[in-house]
Amino acid sequence: MESALDYYTAEALLAWQIELGATEAVMDSPVNRYETPKEAPKPKAEMPVAPVAETVRPVKAEVNVAEEAKRAVSGAADLDGLKAAIGAFEHCELKRGARNLVLAGGNPAARVMVIGEAPGREEDMSGKPFEGAEGRLLDKMFAAIGMGRDVPLSKDAIYISYASPWRLPQNAALSSANVGVLRAFVERHVEIVAPDVIVVMGNVACEVVLGKRGVTRQRGEWQEAFGKPVLPMFDPQRLLQTPQAKRDAWADLLSLKAKLEALA
Repeated sequence: MESALDYYTAEALLAWQIELGATEAVMDSPVNRYETPKEAPKPKAEMPVAPVAETVRPVKAEVNVAEEAKRAVSGAADLDGLKAAIGAFEHCELKRGARNLVLAGGNPAARVMVIGEAPGREEDMSGKPFEGAEGRLLDKMFAAIGMGRDVPLSKDAIYISYASPWRLPQNAALSSANVGVLRAFVERHVEIVAPDVIVVMGNVACEVVLGKRGVTRQRGEWQEAFGKPVLPMFDPQRLLQTPQAKRDAWADLLSLKAKLEALA
């Protein structure tokens, strides 16, 4: 006997039963889906969960890079040892952007230690301080008062170095941490060379040695750092860009000459 239901009607009824909650096609007895159960089923007992131990991570002590720099160079007994200690120091990101470490040049026995800002492109390539046009101008400036980097007599010689031995990122301001590191390097450098007078040239040199920028306000005024008289001056790059500032530079050189005569 054929079913009175066609295919599509049977399919629609089956879909309706599934929507009502039917999950079994054949059972032993009919189930009343509208009947309220006599007793609600008990929830399954949950397995006890062991408490998660809180992981305590040790707090990493902040490194005082300035103190680390001091310790790193404290054992340097000479210029070779100082250069090796600075080159091995890993807590200053400035070195990562430089090709060479440029420490110093001239006569280490000189009475005058000149501290510029930092190596430029030519100095970074050659590893020697004050090259190119800036170096030539520096030599002419000190030759005008009878001094120079290649002069054998210490009383007339100059020793040239930098506040930063590495080339600095263009137009980048130094962080306080970097200033602290560089100051530690320069302080030990001064202790080893033991000049009578220090000349700082440019803003970076003023910031590292004297603790404040603004060479325009400070130039020509004698100050003190590391137990030495310090004279701020414009750096050769500034003088090349602003020739009218050479008059101030000449006045500062005469002041330097007078100071050396007074200390002799």
